[in-house]
Amino acid sequence: MTTSHTPILPAKVGKEQIPLVYKSKAAVYDYWGRLTESKAQARCLELAHIQNGEAVLEVAVGTGLTFQRILQQNPHGRNEGLDLTEAMLDKARQKAAAAGTTNYRLQVGDAYALDFADATFDLLVNNYMFDLLPEEHFGQVLAEFNRVLKPGGRLVLVNMAKGERWYSQIWDAIYRVQPAAMGGCRGVALLPYVQAAGFGQTQRYYLSQMTFPSEIIYGVKK
Repeated sequence: MTTSHTPILPAKVGKEQIPLVYKSKAAVYDYWGRLTESKAQARCLELAHIQNGEAVLEVAVGTGLTFQRILQQNPHGRNEGLDLTEAMLDKARQKAAAAGTTNYRLQVGDAYALDFADATFDLLVNNYMFDLLPEEHFGQVLAEFNRVLKPGGRLVLVNMAKGERWYSQIWDAIYRVQPAAMGGCRGVALLPYVQAAGFGQTQRYYLSQMTFPSEIIYGVKK
C-alpha cells in the first residue's frame, strides 16, 4: 500500500538498535536537521495550527528542534514529548529549558504503546520516525496515534519521502549500501496508511531541501 509504484525499501535498523544509532548522532543531529529537515518541520507546524492551551503530544522529539517551537506556541497548554533515545532527549531538554515555560514533560516512550489514556490530545506531531519502521508496522503505530487523539484531533507527520527528482534518489541509494549512515531512514509513502487508520481531511505535501526529500501529511481523527 503506497502512493508510488516504487516499493518501500525494507527497514534495516531494528527497534532495539535505534537508541544506540541515535546516541551516536545526538551531538551533530541539529546540523543535519537544520540543513535538510527544517523546511519540512516549519511546514509541519504551519499545518498543526496550534492554539494556545491545547494538549499536544510529539512522538520522536529527537533533539527537540520542533518541540521547542511547540512550547513557544503553546505556553499555556499541555506539552508532552517522547523519544526512544535518552541522549536525544537530553538535547531536547536543554532547548525546552530555554523556551521560558515549564508546562512540559519529556520522557522515554514507545510509539507502539503510548502511555496515555484514549482521547487525550488535540494534536499529535511526529517527525522522521515512520521512515525507520518496518512497513508492516505502520498501521499498528497509526492506530495507537488515533487512539490517544480526541475526536477531531489533528495528526501531522513528516518523513523522508521517495525522491521525485533523480538527484533526490541518492539518499535511498546510500541507505541500500549503508543504512546506519542514514540513521536507518529510507523514503516512505504514508498517506494511504493514514487514511486507512481512520483519519480524514488528509493532505500531503512534498518538498526537497538540500536534495533531501520529505513528505508532510495532515489528517483529522474522524
